[in-house]
Amino acid sequence: MAEVQHPPLNWEASATATHPQVSSTLPPEVETCLKNARFLHLATCDALYPHVSLMNYTYLRSTPYDPNPVIIMTTNPSSKKTLNLINNPRVSLLVHDWVSHRPPTRVPDPARESSPPPQATRSSLASLLLNINTSALSSISATINGTARILQRGSEEEAWCKERHLENNTFGDQVREEQGLFGAPQNPSSAQGDGGASCFIEGEEVRVMVVGVKEGRIADWKGGVKDWLIISPEEQDLRGNGTMVNGIS
Repeated sequence: MAEVQHPPLNWEASATATHPQVSSTLPPEVETCLKNARFLHLATCDALYPHVSLMNYTYLRSTPYDPNPVIIMTTNPSSKKTLNLINNPRVSLLVHDWVSHRPPTRVPDPARESSPPPQATRSSLASLLLNINTSALSSISATINGTARILQRGSEEEAWCKERHLENNTFGDQVREEQGLFGAPQNPSSAQGDGGASCFIEGEEVRVMVVGVKEGRIADWKGGVKDWLIISPEEQDLRGNGTMVNGIS
């Protein structure tokens, strides 16, 4: 049987701004991705190397303390990312809707360990999820640049953001069900009911940080690239009296 030939992916030169869009709100596809993704990747940097962390997060279009889009996260005050943020508050985030499980390669590698673990293949539901048509689910990845603020401990803003973050990251029985599905031992004695998520948010030493979204880039599965920039509603009015077409000035 002849091998199926797939068309080559396109690509765009993207060293500079590509198809830039300017608006007071996030592009709809980025907002949808942020509302649906489970985690994002946070990149901080010291004077030498970037440092990437996998993070729970909460996206909000605005807060009582900031009229612009923000992303709330929490961090251990003695972590590498916190130390980086103190010295350099500029951050880059990556969020995507790709299925992250690596499919089988064309040439099997006997040395490659399976992921998720073998227990997952014993479930017909897990097999279905692992073999689902990823092309139908995957569309974009979004890089988001902004400036992070570590909120003052005990402030009203910290309390408000922490409450919103906890509401958005309490998954209840879903966490325990996923642990069992992918072979991890379940803990029925957990009294929190959130898979332990709250300990990363409500702990006494936990610090709340807020990233003010400034700009970003969308990359699609075909290799297309689109840049975007967030401005205030007032600046948007000054640019075009609020009459931008499709967010483009």
